[in-house]
Amino acid sequence: MSDHATDLATETFVAHRNLLFTVAYEMLGSAADAEDVLQETWLRWVKVDVEHVRDQRAYLVRITTRQALNRLRAMSRRKEAYVGQWLPEPLLTAPDVAQDVELAESVSMAVMLVLETLSPTERAVFVLREVFDVGYDEIAGAVDKSPAAVRQIAHRARLHVDARRPREVVSPSETRAALESFRRALDGGDLQSLLDVLAPEVVLVSDGGGIKQAAVRPITGADKVARFMVGGLAKNELPITVGITVVNGSPALVVHLDGELDGVMAIRVEDARITGLYYVRNPEKLSRVESVTPLTLQ
Repeated sequence: MSDHATDLATETFVAHRNLLFTVAYEMLGSAADAEDVLQETWLRWVKVDVEHVRDQRAYLVRITTRQALNRLRAMSRRKEAYVGQWLPEPLLTAPDVAQDVELAESVSMAVMLVLETLSPTERAVFVLREVFDVGYDEIAGAVDKSPAAVRQIAHRARLHVDARRPREVVSPSETRAALESFRRALDGGDLQSLLDVLAPEVVLVSDGGGIKQAAVRPITGADKVARFMVGGLAKNELPITVGITVVNGSPALVVHLDGELDGVMAIRVEDARITGLYYVRNPEKLSRVESVTPLTLQ
């Protein structure tokens, strides 16, 4: 490849890198695996005669999707052997991501968990079509299906996700308000204050990956969740600091124990109350949030 062609390939890849990373992350639920997919995409991209590619964005998306599908199928076997509950790797997102309501919702913990229930091909089609509005013909080339089959897959995946996603899109300010109430209730160890901010049907999912202690199964119901949280705090003798940052397009808590990162807790809010708590403690999923400076609980 000539120097000019190499420069053009690099320029094009960099221009679309954020898009490609988000496609890979939404398909895989892992930022580390998404980065690996981008590296594999780049290695294949530089071997292409870029100057003769009519639609370079579509070509890059196709490479990324195929690499992500290969990795997703391999990851499904890893998840079968995973200890306890599996949650997506928390992804620090800039505040402006929250302003793109559709993108912010698509990377939320709640929706990412719904995507986990799709088959690899359904997940790829849904992400490309519903999140990035990629055309059916373009998706067909990426997943090796006919456009007609892709339309059917997209329809089926959309119905599946719509039946399980949050009933309404909540603004960052509403999420932050619920998060602040939750944080104050935890700080006071007040069971009733926690019950006031938790919805009756709230579900707590914690992911320790077999490395950190976590509930083996989801905990359901406001009373059980509140008692679990208060009981855990009562047993802890180390100083706790909590920061609020933007994770997966929405405000979330970053928890430190005695100055060491303990985990990231994302929440799902509906009707001003918390319906989902997602606490990632697995250290292997926290490398991207280690630099977050926490705020001391008052």
